[in-house]
Amino acid sequence: MDIATLKALKPSEYEEAADGYRATSEMASTAKDTVENRISAGIRNRLKGETADAALRELKELGKDFHYVQTECALVSTALNGFAHDMAAAKRKLEAALADAEAAGCTVGADGSVTFPAGGTEVDGKVPEGGTVSASASLTDPTADAIEQQAIHQHPNPNFGKAIGFANRIGDALQEAAAADAKWAPKLRALKADDDLVVSDRDWSDARSDQDGVSEAGKTYLDSLPQPPQDGSPQDNAAWWKNLSDEERAAWLSLRPDAVGSLDGLPSTVRDEANRVVFDETRARQQMELDSIPKPPANEWTWITAGGYPSKVHTDEWMEWSRKYGDRYDFLTKSLHGMQDIQKRFDATGTNGLPEAYLLGFSTEGDGRAIIANGNPDTADHQAVYVPGTKSDLNSIGGNIDRMVNLWGEARNEADGKTVSTITWLGYDAPDDVVKDAPFEHYAYDGAPAFTRFLDGLETSHTGDTPPHRTVIGHSYGTTLIGAAAQKGTLNADDVVLAGSPGVKVSHAAELDVPQGHVWNEEADGDPVPDIGRWGHGGDWFVIPSDPEFGAHQMTTDTQGHSGYWNPGSDSLKNQAYVVTGHGDDVQLKPPPDYWAHVK
Repeated sequence: MDIATLKALKPSEYEEAADGYRATSEMASTAKDTVENRISAGIRNRLKGETADAALRELKELGKDFHYVQTECALVSTALNGFAHDMAAAKRKLEAALADAEAAGCTVGADGSVTFPAGGTEVDGKVPEGGTVSASASLTDPTADAIEQQAIHQHPNPNFGKAIGFANRIGDALQEAAAADAKWAPKLRALKADDDLVVSDRDWSDARSDQDGVSEAGKTYLDSLPQPPQDGSPQDNAAWWKNLSDEERAAWLSLRPDAVGSLDGLPSTVRDEANRVVFDETRARQQMELDSIPKPPANEWTWITAGGYPSKVHTDEWMEWSRKYGDRYDFLTKSLHGMQDIQKRFDATGTNGLPEAYLLGFSTEGDGRAIIANGNPDTADHQAVYVPGTKSDLNSIGGNIDRMVNLWGEARNEADGKTVSTITWLGYDAPDDVVKDAPFEHYAYDGAPAFTRFLDGLETSHTGDTPPHRTVIGHSYGTTLIGAAAQKGTLNADDVVLAGSPGVKVSHAAELDVPQGHVWNEEADGDPVPDIGRWGHGGDWFVIPSDPEFGAHQMTTDTQGHSGYWNPGSDSLKNQAYVVTGHGDDVQLKPPPDYWAHVK
């Protein structure tokens, strides 16, 4: 890097190129949404047969192509802006040094050397002569810097020290520019896709590598942008996002999609865009890792004779495989199973009029997290947020997604033409076992703050002319979390629906932080969980939502057991739909029971 090159460089040209790539990314995003949420959705809603299925397969691949283009072009845009930012900083340093040198009467050579004029107090009747200096090793060597400072103090011409300073500033600017060029060149070269039309797992894994590379190189650039609030409220998050420029938003989305996707209060479209990138990159990397692990041995079991009796035991071969790979293989298999179920929901948009899905939260850490909305909650007149219970994790997310799909379909029929969004909120670590884990309340209290922030975020991001009607729905231990959220904070909801509840941490419906008369409960025949909560683990009797003294409306149920409350066509589901759409007067209620019937 030399003075002429840095002086001639125009960072604005790279910024203009970045704008072009960002525009391409946005066009690809629009094309993706059109393919997936209009064209494919329209086919699913209207056409059946082999031709329709074949078209959907091709359109799915086209949608993947557009999503990959969107992601990579966004990274190119951010990389170009990052390069321009670093080079502009170096150029400003050079220009300032050149201007200061000129003002001091010095001349700068093409090689960065600085010629200084005569000056200072006469020595033997002569003014100390001028001379020429260049950038020294003091830029990187503390010892050389000390020697140089000593020389400056001893030199009779004060312009010598000034010239040394100018030369070093020029050299520093050139070094900074050269370092930026060396840093960014390989990152930009890496942002190149292969020449086929198939977006593979390898492509998405490479996209994540590209993201990491640009993020590493662009740390200075990203640090220069407005930072998200530290532990901010949804309102703080929304204000931060609103005040960002288009370029700044694109940088955060491309380099920190996981952070953006987790911020309550941001528009649902933004969170979905960020989490879809995380989703595709994570799925690709985990699938490739799973494919690299040897499959479990076919001969898992064998028989041995011990004490005169045959016993079935694992083979040595299987035990060795399990020791090396078992835990990771199990984690990846379950994680990918959950992601497949989420993808199935994406691919179901349009079926029976089902609206587009929004991925409002996603992580595979621990048992996994996933928040999936049917329809855009930011524009919906009615919102329903469902909290699943014990054993819920990413592996089992499919069933919980289906429940809210069923509720969306039933609520749409009762909404009088208004819009509905139903949301599966697996945003907490649910107990893994009914007996061993569910009795512990810390799962509920640990997850409650995230739930209340999410509800507040829905309030913040809503764009309708009037506030939405919001219902929170809990199943099993999910009802306990809802109670803990109401007990410890503000439950930003208009109605609460509880199903198969073992208890909600409060003793009366009035404590659930919704208007009087807006707490609803369902207990199906053959559901053992309410009795577990009612009698506790020590034989003491606790008040639960199914008990008359709790004060909840007891809705009729025609389903059996603990898991049927969302069965299509059931009264259990229809009653929930009435509540979700604000038609509580239409709910079918159980007749008042004999007060002591539940303690016989």
